[in-house]
Amino acid sequence: MKIGFIGLGNMGAPMALNLLKAGHAVSVFDLSAQAVRTLADAGAQAAGSPRAAASEAECVITMLPAAPHVRSVLTADDGILAGIAPGVPIVDSSTIDPATVKACAELAARHGNAFVDAPVSGGTGGAATGTLTFMVGGSASAYEQVKPVLSAMGTNIVHCGDTGTGQVAKICNNLVLGISMAGVAEAMSLGEALGIDTKVLGGIINTSTGRCWSSDTYNPMPGVIDSAPSSRGYSGGFGTDLMLKDLGLATDAARSVRQPVYLGALAQQLYQTMSTHGAGRLDFSAVIRLYRQDGREASGGGAR
Repeated sequence: MKIGFIGLGNMGAPMALNLLKAGHAVSVFDLSAQAVRTLADAGAQAAGSPRAAASEAECVITMLPAAPHVRSVLTADDGILAGIAPGVPIVDSSTIDPATVKACAELAARHGNAFVDAPVSGGTGGAATGTLTFMVGGSASAYEQVKPVLSAMGTNIVHCGDTGTGQVAKICNNLVLGISMAGVAEAMSLGEALGIDTKVLGGIINTSTGRCWSSDTYNPMPGVIDSAPSSRGYSGGFGTDLMLKDLGLATDAARSVRQPVYLGALAQQLYQTMSTHGAGRLDFSAVIRLYRQDGREASGGGAR
């Protein structure tokens, strides 16, 4: 299948590579010339604009930082709608607000195109290995149309319901993630301050009722999980500013339906503090730095 792919960041680039590995013909566009060159070297066709990437595509996928980028890429003079043929589905895997998804879907529908929201979970590791979870919002027919394409990039493709429900699932999931990471950071820091070896504490939590992804896979304490960003200076992974953005989406959505999110609002303040202190590009598990006494940064798992 001919696929247009727009947005080659930490998530988009490995997703596009997996489409190439699956045998699809992929035309790519990104503002980063280096990102485009990397994909072109892997076999993709370099496009000079979103319009060019979409012009011969049988499916178009976007993976962009925020809602304004999605709207611009869709509606600009050199955007997707200026080049795409009617009947070709547009899949947006960005994490944006449900209201923007519905607005974009209406614009696409006027042009004769289905707009499917399909945000992902699984992080950069899942993007690289092709094991992402896709949360898909759209009609049943649109879901069936794009599912084979998404299956080249993920192993769990879930139809959540009508347009926008994919984003609802994503922001609710990341609300849990942001809160749970802060909780694990708080507990690990308390254990360290009280004198227990943090690797021992991590092992106990991960075989007890406190076990969660933020602890057993992505533990924020350096040295507890060797493969976690915390053990490489919080580099790579999912940025603090991205988590802050997602929590903002969740609290804004909650406000629109008058639904309280007490812990979500508190977590949002924690990540906002990290961002204000210049740590927005660090992995969001670096929130533990707000808890560790004297700002100490252990290189291993032992207590001090």
